[in-house]
Amino acid sequence: MMSTPFIHHNFLLENKYAEELYHNFAKDLPIIDYHNHLPPKDILDDRIYPNLTQLWINGDHYKWRAMRTLGIDERYITGNAADKEKFLQWAKTVPYTMRNPLYHWTHMELLRYFGISNIFNEKSAEKIYEETSEKLQSSDYSCRNLLRKMRVEYLCTTEDPIDTLDHHKALAESDFEIRVRTAFRPDKAILIGSENYNDYLVALGKAANLNINSYQDLKDALVGRIDYFHAQGCRISDHGLTQIAFESFTDDEISSIFHKKRNLKALSEDEIAKFETALLLFLCENYHARGWVQQFHLGALRNNNKRMHRILGPDTGWDSIGDFPQAQSLSAFLDTLDSNDKLTKTIIYNLNPADNEVMATMIGNFNDGSTKGKVQFGSGWWFLDQKDGMIKQINALSNMGLLSCFVGMLTDSRSFLSFPRHEYFRRILCNLFGDEIQRGELPPDMEWIGKIVSDISYFNAKAYFNL
Repeated sequence: MMSTPFIHHNFLLENKYAEELYHNFAKDLPIIDYHNHLPPKDILDDRIYPNLTQLWINGDHYKWRAMRTLGIDERYITGNAADKEKFLQWAKTVPYTMRNPLYHWTHMELLRYFGISNIFNEKSAEKIYEETSEKLQSSDYSCRNLLRKMRVEYLCTTEDPIDTLDHHKALAESDFEIRVRTAFRPDKAILIGSENYNDYLVALGKAANLNINSYQDLKDALVGRIDYFHAQGCRISDHGLTQIAFESFTDDEISSIFHKKRNLKALSEDEIAKFETALLLFLCENYHARGWVQQFHLGALRNNNKRMHRILGPDTGWDSIGDFPQAQSLSAFLDTLDSNDKLTKTIIYNLNPADNEVMATMIGNFNDGSTKGKVQFGSGWWFLDQKDGMIKQINALSNMGLLSCFVGMLTDSRSFLSFPRHEYFRRILCNLFGDEIQRGELPPDMEWIGKIVSDISYFNAKAYFNL
């Protein structure tokens, strides 16, 4: 029998220095979550979820992958089983997730949102389901109040250029005190090799109120949507790419490549790379002109299981880490923007831990003294947003850059229950510092190191995003 709760006061904090840093300098700071995939409609409507399955399991491909690995039938994952049946199957899975971050996250989320400190398993599942279902009926557990519970100050969702942003506009005009903004995510306009590219251009043209028949039309449409997003308070862009392409091109070549695609002709890999280079450079120049922050999520190998992708579609748990070459093309791309004085604040997220040191050194090439931490190595992302992944990212950044300038953690989640990941990150960060103080590798200057911890946890992001 455990004498203290599993997630206790000093969870992950291994000495008195780590404890002091966390409790005095990190714990009570608000949260700036500058990249997530929360549905803004649910925030606007202040949705109340009927049970934990709909709030916690539906849409969570981290959980789905674990359940499939355990041999649980798809009916209980994305299928038509009842909500309670799905919950009980997740409860069956959790004890087998030990040493996977899901085990920590699950217990932290139950404790922080619902005050439940019990170990979650098949034995406790029935009671937890009933208790949480009852609590969720209360307005105290509406989407807005779930955000308030975690002291969220600012959050940024992610929308395609064709989005109307109606929900964001209504939120901005409401009395909701948490600022909800969006990021501009133009991947579908960039990835000309996609089978559905021409269909997407029709939708983009409709949103931009013009027919896209030429490359110039495409640029005009995207600028129009950038200006529209800017008017709604957007100051961040985001891109999910396997790698940043960089190939020399001429304007005539890009126009010709675009024309070929619109006429349903096959493109070569070289033509695709030229087009992606040209359009992404054009977009980044426009972000710079408006003072936006640009983000690049690099390295995912998506939709590996074609059979299941046909059945369930994208973002359902069939993606993995890729091993794409990153350094040379990324360097050339950033250098081209920098050479023309059009490189805006930039955050680069890496999915392959083999490239951590590449990214940690790459950012130093373009931190030119114009602003603190202008180019950032983003927090451990997706498969790397766990304890080991965070520590490796922090260590690479510490060894080869300035951790003190880091803008810290984000959830990158579709779930309203994911915000304890900020606490998880802060505890890990404080323990790293505390361990090195204990070993005499850092001085026990708690005020100064506490300031660095506070900056990484909150204040650096607040300044970086001009909040």
